[in-house]
Amino acid sequence: MAVTHRPSESPPGGPLRIAMVVPPWLSVPPPGYGGLEQVVHGLVDRLVERGHAVTLFGAGRHHGTAADFVSTVDDLQYARLGEALPELAHLARVKHLVTAADFDVIHDHTTIGPLVAGRRAVPTVATVHGNPVGEYGTVLSDVDRGVGLVAISHTQRRLNPGLPWVGTVHNAMDVREFPHKQGPGRGPVLWLARFSPDKGPDLAIRACREAGLPLTLAGKCNEPAERRYFAEVVEPLLDEDVTVVFNADREATIRLMVDARCLIMPIQWDEPFGMVMVEAMATGTPVVALRRGAVPELVVDGVTGLIRDHAEELPAALCAADRLDPQASVAHVARSFSTDRMAEGYEAVYRQLALGAAAPAREPTPVATR
Repeated sequence: MAVTHRPSESPPGGPLRIAMVVPPWLSVPPPGYGGLEQVVHGLVDRLVERGHAVTLFGAGRHHGTAADFVSTVDDLQYARLGEALPELAHLARVKHLVTAADFDVIHDHTTIGPLVAGRRAVPTVATVHGNPVGEYGTVLSDVDRGVGLVAISHTQRRLNPGLPWVGTVHNAMDVREFPHKQGPGRGPVLWLARFSPDKGPDLAIRACREAGLPLTLAGKCNEPAERRYFAEVVEPLLDEDVTVVFNADREATIRLMVDARCLIMPIQWDEPFGMVMVEAMATGTPVVALRRGAVPELVVDGVTGLIRDHAEELPAALCAADRLDPQASVAHVARSFSTDRMAEGYEAVYRQLALGAAAPAREPTPVATR
């Protein structure tokens, strides 16, 4: 049964009644892997702190946010990740639970949500969490023009500037929730991602081996494609200098980040954000990455990490990473990727939609990272 809020009598700048819709796969926050769910957790709690009435619509029986919670199905649907019907059924239930009398705006984080949002009685802000090209770009290009799309980076937005964007809001986190080190990490280089060719674990192994540095591969590996890739590509490269950690929980991944010499990100695709980089920097761990996707938008080259154009340049960068000041990374995250800043950005978009004033915005000027 939906948790409802009485119609707001606040002036236009007052509290908003927000329906926050997440996919039905994982809890918020997730126990381990789940960058989207971690971001939503921080956003929801900050919005509630700022006086807004937030109801989180998800799956399962539990959540760990400050919002009211409405579950559309008793069990998390992670075992059916990749199927369309669980998300469609979830969204159909949300449509019947969210009414204009109870909410001012819907904030949708699902993949299919933007396509069905035009049928809702409440205006929808939809955050685009993937690359808005190919088949996903085709879906997004067909959304109702009253649906406001929000990009998570300027890089992502430039990949498809013709979509009905209404804002760009960086993902964020609360640095107060992360321990951070005072000096360089003395542990292995850390690779933390899902086992996929897009994430370049094979390049991480080769770069660390050439640099003479130990490596920890901490990877999500529970889907058939991930298991197959690990067995066929990664496993043959393993030796005593590589430690593998499968499907680590949140506590374990944070501990690995704090101990790490640096985080290596040899990505092979135009990643629209890369929350793991922000989390690593929040612990004081520098990032060594290839110049792809949003990497230059998140990492300050020579200050919070080292960005290189070619894989052959990574070994030298790995050796030099311990010269960077951990406190500069922590300060960068606190300044540029705070949950307050994220909440303010979304508040502005919500008010546009709630007042019926949203219109596709012009391409923004990139935010300086220095």
